[in-house]
Amino acid sequence: MSALEAFLLGLVQGLTEFLPVSSSGHLVIGKALFGIELEDASFEIIVHIATALSIVVVFRRQIWEMIADTVRFRKTEATALTWRVLFSALPVLVVGLFFKDRIEIFFTTKGTAVVGWMLLLTAVLLGLAHWLSVRRQKTGKTHPIRFLDAFVIGVAQACAVMPGLSRSGATIATGLMLGVEKDKVAPFSFLMVLIPILGQAFLGIVGGEFTPAATGLSVTAMGIGFVTAFASGWLACRFMLALVRNMKLTWFAGYCLLVGLASVLFL
Repeated sequence: MSALEAFLLGLVQGLTEFLPVSSSGHLVIGKALFGIELEDASFEIIVHIATALSIVVVFRRQIWEMIADTVRFRKTEATALTWRVLFSALPVLVVGLFFKDRIEIFFTTKGTAVVGWMLLLTAVLLGLAHWLSVRRQKTGKTHPIRFLDAFVIGVAQACAVMPGLSRSGATIATGLMLGVEKDKVAPFSFLMVLIPILGQAFLGIVGGEFTPAATGLSVTAMGIGFVTAFASGWLACRFMLALVRNMKLTWFAGYCLLVGLASVLFL
C-alpha cells in the first residue's frame, strides 16, 4: 500500500464513519478499486481506532462526566448512559471472541460481493426505520434509551461487524424502530462503538498485532492512514452529528442502494 492509497483510504474512513453508509464497506470497495490485496483487516482496525479516538475528542466532556459520575456512584443521567453503553457492548464482545477470524476474510477484496449485498440490506433497514419513525413522530410514541433498547441496539452493532452493513446505520435504524428518540439514538450510536474498538486496539497492541511484520504494512502507510482518518473523522464527527439527526434516512438509503448495486454488478 502506497502513501497516497493510505491517505485516500484514511480519508474515506474518516468521512464515512459517522454516516449510515458503512465505512468498512467503503474501505473494501476502495481496496478493490486500487487493487490492494491485504491478508487481514489490520488496516481497517488501525483507521477505526483513529476515528474512535476522534469521537473521544469530540465527546470528551460528556465522556468525562459519564466516567466521573459512574465511579462516584452518582445516580445521574450520565451514569445511566454509561451502564447502557456497557450493556450494549455485550453482543459484539461475544462475536469478537468467537467469530473474529471468520469475519476478517470479508475485509479483503474477496468480500466485495458480500459488501454489496450488505449495503443493500443497509438501504432496506434505513428505509424501514424512516417509515416507522415518521409514524411514531405523528403519534408521539417515543422514549429515551432503556436497557432492553441498549441490548437490542448492541445486537445490531454485533451484526454490523460485516463490512457493508453500516454500524451506525444498523444501530440508529434499530433504535428508531424500537421507538427511541432520534436526538438520543445518534449520539448513543457513536459512543457505543468506543468500547469494542478501543478494547480491540488494546488487545492488538499488547499482542503485537500492529507491527509492520504482523500487518504487512509499512510504518508510513499505517501512520498516514491513522492521522488522516483521525483528522477527517474529527471534522466529520463535529459537522455530521447534526447532519445525521436532521437529514432523512431515505437519502442515505438511496445512496447505499446505488453503491450496493454497483458493487454487486461490477465489482
